[in-house]
Amino acid sequence: MQFEEFAKHHGLIIDRLVFDRWVRVPTDDHPRKRNGGYKFLGDVGWVQNWATMLTPEMWRSSEDVKPIQIRQLQKKAEQDRQETIKQAAAKAGWIMHQCTSDIHPYLKKKGFPEEIGNVWRNEESVLVIPMRKDGRLTGCQLINEEGKKKFLYGQQTKGASFVIDAKGVPIFCEGYATALSIRAVMKAMKVRYTIYVCFSAANVKEVARDISGGVVVADCDQNAVGQQAALNTGKPYWISGTVGEDFNDYHMRVGLFKASNSLKLALFSNGGAVVG
Repeated sequence: MQFEEFAKHHGLIIDRLVFDRWVRVPTDDHPRKRNGGYKFLGDVGWVQNWATMLTPEMWRSSEDVKPIQIRQLQKKAEQDRQETIKQAAAKAGWIMHQCTSDIHPYLKKKGFPEEIGNVWRNEESVLVIPMRKDGRLTGCQLINEEGKKKFLYGQQTKGASFVIDAKGVPIFCEGYATALSIRAVMKAMKVRYTIYVCFSAANVKEVARDISGGVVVADCDQNAVGQQAALNTGKPYWISGTVGEDFNDYHMRVGLFKASNSLKLALFSNGGAVVG
């Protein structure tokens, strides 16, 4: 079985095969999202459909692939990847310069109608969240009025984050709206915070790796990916008891007072989970 067939068997839709890096792609069950991923190395590869698979599935070639062919592919792929990373960072900088500070319909839907964000008015009104690693702009997350999210093609997302810094306790979460809810309850408790928006469950561990202390605010996913990511950090974490709910959803449902009390338990926990 060829790698493309193997990927298709697991529901991945691959338009163009890319070598030697994890690539996000649509899936049969989520054709309008990039809910799958693969990594192809010539003689071996991995695929994962996040809706149906907790871990990647490995593929091995039944044909004899020569090492020199693989090395040539690896060198070319790395050159292409570095160039794409540079182009994405440059585009992110260009987009940020086109933004104005304004309110946005997405933030209103998430309970923050007066919140000012970076708004890029291109073909539609898009909220722009810059992503940085080691102080360098690597890309951005684009969120339209309906809440559809995407990243720039080829940008470096691993280890990148958006930080809301009030010189306090580190708090790690996936989404920007979740971060705004965390900020609201921390202000209500009069506790300083440094909130790291990590943009995905997989990236939470990467961002939290070299930062001591803190707490993770996890999304309660159907497949438990958010909870597993929080466990992998080794830090105490908060998670909603309602499947499909993140902290922003919880905040909107129960109100500021109850959300504050719930998160406070995680902040002063010695470890383990606090379920909201």
